[in-house]
Amino acid sequence: MTDTKKRSDCPVSCSLDVWGDKWSLLIVRDLMFSKQCTYGDFLKSDEKIATNILASRLQTLEANGIISKSDHPESKAKVLYKLTPKGIDLVPIMIEINLWAEKYFTIPSEQKLMLKEVKKDKEAFIKTAKRDLKKGI
Repeated sequence: MTDTKKRSDCPVSCSLDVWGDKWSLLIVRDLMFSKQCTYGDFLKSDEKIATNILASRLQTLEANGIISKSDHPESKAKVLYKLTPKGIDLVPIMIEINLWAEKYFTIPSEQKLMLKEVKKDKEAFIKTAKRDLKKGI
């Protein structure tokens, strides 16, 4: 893990130092739910992240062990980004953020369908999602 200057020893504060900016969880989301894994895939997201911000966030997430990168099997010009086990452990947090958003915002029907499955058995859903993500490591 990179030597990030901590604001305090509070667990929430320490966690936010790693993934709490405006863009990092969106990168994690794309790797977790959309299976987007190249630089170009991230640039295509609806949020329209700037290239300099994307490069910085990918570097920070990699330095903190949330994501890893590897050579693309089909192109020497591309890099594949994947969640590490540490990144995969963010699945429950991402599920809770989605549940919270469903309560207070209008969300796409695709997310509603996923959350319907979550609500049937949250623990089983999380276990399956983590298992599926670990297959890609």
